[in-house]
Amino acid sequence: MPNDASHNTPNFNRLTDRLSNSKDNQYWLVVGIGFVFVAALAAFISQEWYWGLLIPFGMALIASIVLAMDYVLWFIVLATPLSINYEFKDLGSTLNLPTEPFMVALTALFFIRLAYYGRFFPKLVKHPLSLILIAHLAWMLCTAITSELLIVSLKYFISRLWFIVVFFYLMSLLFKNQKNHRPYFLVFLIPMAAVVIYTIIHHGQYGFTKRSGTWVMQPFFKEHTAYGAVLAMYFTVAWGMFFRYNYRPLVKIGLLCLSIIISVGLYFSYTRAAWLSVMVMLGFSAFLYFGWGFKRFIQLITLVLVVIGLGWNQIDNRLDATKAESSDDVTEHLSSVANVSTDASNTERLNRWKSAWRMFKERPVTGFGPGTYMFLYAPYQNPHEKTIISTNRGDVGNAHSEYIGPLADSGLPAALIIIALVISTFYYGFKLSLKLPTAELRTTASIAFLALVTYWFHGLVNNFLDIDKTGLPVFGFTALLATLDVCFMNKKEHQNTP
Repeated sequence: MPNDASHNTPNFNRLTDRLSNSKDNQYWLVVGIGFVFVAALAAFISQEWYWGLLIPFGMALIASIVLAMDYVLWFIVLATPLSINYEFKDLGSTLNLPTEPFMVALTALFFIRLAYYGRFFPKLVKHPLSLILIAHLAWMLCTAITSELLIVSLKYFISRLWFIVVFFYLMSLLFKNQKNHRPYFLVFLIPMAAVVIYTIIHHGQYGFTKRSGTWVMQPFFKEHTAYGAVLAMYFTVAWGMFFRYNYRPLVKIGLLCLSIIISVGLYFSYTRAAWLSVMVMLGFSAFLYFGWGFKRFIQLITLVLVVIGLGWNQIDNRLDATKAESSDDVTEHLSSVANVSTDASNTERLNRWKSAWRMFKERPVTGFGPGTYMFLYAPYQNPHEKTIISTNRGDVGNAHSEYIGPLADSGLPAALIIIALVISTFYYGFKLSLKLPTAELRTTASIAFLALVTYWFHGLVNNFLDIDKTGLPVFGFTALLATLDVCFMNKKEHQNTP
């Protein structure tokens, strides 16, 4: 491992090194914390002030983060697929349990550390992917301040802030050590497979119908599209690890079982965009197999766009003629992607996109505020474009696009920042997958890159970056690419790690 990052980046645990620089000090530190914890519990219970019980547990949480941040990060990765979104009705907010309290505390510690040391992993912070995410947060904060719904936008910004701080910046500390790359994939994959098994068993009780397939993954996922997006990413991870990494036969068998479980879950998710994103990912994997890089990809995309432009009339006529509806029949369900005239899911997306466009035209620079689309888009619907699933209430989703939604929420700069993030991800994905010095590192980069390909393609018709289960892999895989670039790209090849 290169020493640059570790030399220039003080460890978080140095905040406590002066208190715990020997075994005796560590012992008394733990004893002291335990005594305060028990005393606080006893005091609050004796006074019947049960809300106060949160204070000692908060103290314990902060102590665990300060003393063992790496373990807390691994816990977040492990627990995120199993997290439950709990609504605090009295407070008017929701929280992902058990992970989000740790994420909030980690974010606070990150900024305390930043104020104390003045910097954090300088090479990573200066990386283009990092700079784009900083611009993303900065512009989101600006548009939150000018928002129509200030509290909604500030909550949305703060949530995105701790997602990026924890999933991108803090996770990068794990990725500096090459030994953590494979475990990062597995620690999320295994509990995700458990969620799939639960969902399949639950789905089987309803005959594996498409209708029941939209909600049987609850309480771990609210509905099937986010579930499908995560499965598409980890379909890539599972099969990539099975085919590209060398393991002992017993481990290979375990990976094969995980890959099959994820594949079955993806099939029964009835998520068309997820299925199509996997097909797109396979096309990108062919690019990597033949050694074609970013330049060749741009040439192909340009050619495709030209062909679409020249043949748009024929394509438009074919779309109008397609009448396949979403159904339990997989072939018909997949064919219904092209039905933009009668399929309720597709026509509702068009309604949402047109509403977002009208909102953008009214406020093209700052938008209406991050996270406000679902509360404000109703008046921007045209009656003749509404569908049987349209609503005027802000309770059934957002603009259904990672690229169009930001136009309404935060204006043109926000959408351009997202596009810049995607283009940069593709650039570094191709570069690292083809040029890193060892086969092990190239495999790690290609798995992370291809998983991101599935998400950013899926993002054409859905947006889930406000959900922890998608935010963790998306920002985490992006952090992995950035860390591979700054820590390993110029490392001399000495061996191909099996």
